[in-house]
Amino acid sequence: MRLTIEELLKKIYSSKYTPSTLTELARKMNIHDKTKRRILRSLLKELVESGKIIKDSRGRYVVPGENITTGYIKFSRKGLGAMVSTEDGEQIYIGAEDTGFALDGDKVLVEKGGRFRDIARGKVIKILKRKREKIVGTFITKGLFAFVIPDDIRIKYDFYIPPENYNNAKPDEKVVIRITRYPTRGKNPEGIVEKVLGTVEDPAVDLPSIVFKHELPEPGWFPEDVLKEAKRVSHEPDSAEKNKRKDFAKEPIFTIDGEDAKDFDDAIGIKKLPNGNFLLGVHIADVSHYVKEGSRLDHEAYERGTSVYLLDTVIPMLPFQLSNNICSLREGVDRLTLSLEMEISPTGKLVDYKISEGFIRSARRLTYNEVNRFLRGDKDPELHEKLNPVKEELLAARELAAILRDWRKKRGSVMDISSREVKILTNKKGNVIDIIPQERGESEVMIEEFMIKANETVAEIFANQGLPFVYRIHEEPDSDALFQLKNYLEAIGLNIKMPRNIHPKVLQQILEKTKEHPLHSSIERVVVRSMKRAIYSEQNVGHFGLASEAYTHFTSPIRRYPDLVVHRLLKKLIRKNMFSQKEIEKYEEILPKIADHCSKRERIANEAEWDLLDMKKVEYMGYHIGEHFNAVITGVTKFGLFVEIPEKMISGLVHISTLDDYYEFDEKANILIGKRRKGIFRIGDELVVQAVRADKTTMEIDFIIVEDEKKSNSKSRKKSSKRKKRAR
Repeated sequence: MRLTIEELLKKIYSSKYTPSTLTELARKMNIHDKTKRRILRSLLKELVESGKIIKDSRGRYVVPGENITTGYIKFSRKGLGAMVSTEDGEQIYIGAEDTGFALDGDKVLVEKGGRFRDIARGKVIKILKRKREKIVGTFITKGLFAFVIPDDIRIKYDFYIPPENYNNAKPDEKVVIRITRYPTRGKNPEGIVEKVLGTVEDPAVDLPSIVFKHELPEPGWFPEDVLKEAKRVSHEPDSAEKNKRKDFAKEPIFTIDGEDAKDFDDAIGIKKLPNGNFLLGVHIADVSHYVKEGSRLDHEAYERGTSVYLLDTVIPMLPFQLSNNICSLREGVDRLTLSLEMEISPTGKLVDYKISEGFIRSARRLTYNEVNRFLRGDKDPELHEKLNPVKEELLAARELAAILRDWRKKRGSVMDISSREVKILTNKKGNVIDIIPQERGESEVMIEEFMIKANETVAEIFANQGLPFVYRIHEEPDSDALFQLKNYLEAIGLNIKMPRNIHPKVLQQILEKTKEHPLHSSIERVVVRSMKRAIYSEQNVGHFGLASEAYTHFTSPIRRYPDLVVHRLLKKLIRKNMFSQKEIEKYEEILPKIADHCSKRERIANEAEWDLLDMKKVEYMGYHIGEHFNAVITGVTKFGLFVEIPEKMISGLVHISTLDDYYEFDEKANILIGKRRKGIFRIGDELVVQAVRADKTTMEIDFIIVEDEKKSNSKSRKKSSKRKKRAR
């Protein structure tokens, strides 16, 4: 008889079972054959790793208690503990003292007990599976010993490197190590240097450090069989294929993207109809025609989940033959599309829509800069000559975008928070020479409105029919986050009622009412922090930030795997007008896994992008030690003030030990209060600070408040406080 997991679980979960070792269990199950015993050992190991059973300190296999669960641990960047996410979606808070010897990303066994705010609290009792086999960090020496300090600040251990494992690494070099021993009581984890990337200060080392740290594919690399398949399918659309599709080739359709864009996966066409309505066409690259479900291309795209944009380097989801060529809606060439035509009234209401498998020939490849100049009234003759074929369309697009934006505002969307992005400027050697804010112009907002409308329209089709689908969801903020937001607003003198059942319009009104407030940008930041992260899900709970009942990602299948899945589902629906029961069952099973995987891959991509930006910001500050900057307080803790230089979006710490008084932390009011002079520091206060340290090894920036400037700011804070009291 073949031994199975089901049979083994039935035995262990039986009321007659008593905790047993491998030998005892084999005897109870009459397993004496060496091969079957080896299978038993393998199945037990699998069950332990999944958390369905536990191996105790005496080597016995036991059933977990009802307060025992498994999940993946994610540490806070600020050392404030960790969160464990279970397979059924539960979030469990783990205090810093209860994380055991877990590292970020490990699969752990957790014992639940008590509450932390409004979620369960727990303690790590066993590490089931280690996530990390390699670490990127800085090689340092301390006397006769050598260690590697991890780049990832969520890893709180330094890794000891024995002399025989240096592999020619030198102090202050960035290295990749393979972990040879994980942390245990009283002992540092150990490793062996596998690769030396270069010196910490060399800007050329930053990109590979991020790639290794986040276990991303090397830029430009794909498995050989994936490249062969990409080459095989990358053929120009032939007449037979085009004859099956709707012909948009003679219509004035165009793309608008950034100056450096190489992959164009969305194009628009627009015109006014005789009845006064607008006909908006959103034409998206038909990637699903080339990347078939179950193919090697599909498998690789799924594993990557998304393209990763690391400053001027892209790690694409698809090989360049597809992303930059056959799927890219380039000017003047025929390209296959999935095209959504929407008839929209002058009030912004969707009157009708039609989805077609089509092909287009983009009339113009425009940039945001060019369109913004045109809409601002730039008279440059060369610009007007280039835009001549689509001028009327651009003016109609501007009109419709304003209508759609107003429509969103009326329903309460809070996603109009000003974009806070920066551009890193470097010299030929890669050194950062400046960091400048990136402002969104009218054309960027215009395209965003059209893509939002397209995504909502597609999502509503599936939501209305109750069919399996991948939604982009954004849940309501939790009560604790709203409580913190309310406390912050009250602390700066704004008495705004926060209803128990929050609607996005409430947050929109907060932003509207504080538009002219001197701390508006700070208020914006706190509002953003109060909201949850948008993720992918097979369950439609709506999109809180957009005040949308149903939302998805349909418009970027070249760079996002969920969009590719949405295209496949949409094509099945428009071809047959229904799903078979077999298809429904198939997608109900696989879509939750796809949504969860893609949410995780998106998070990894985001963190890689943020980490590289942070690295460049630390480098920039390293060149400006001793200089003064205008800053705003973004966080108050018992150990000091987190401050940000707004125009550079550079954050750092003013340590409490550098302040001019003995300050105590009022946790309830979230302020620091001076014991002798009674000075107060709170979120939103504006300061002048001096950069005193920028460390690329620890990724830390330290500031001090400039004494003479700080005094004048202190006076202005007291005046500001008086004004707020009068306002109340």
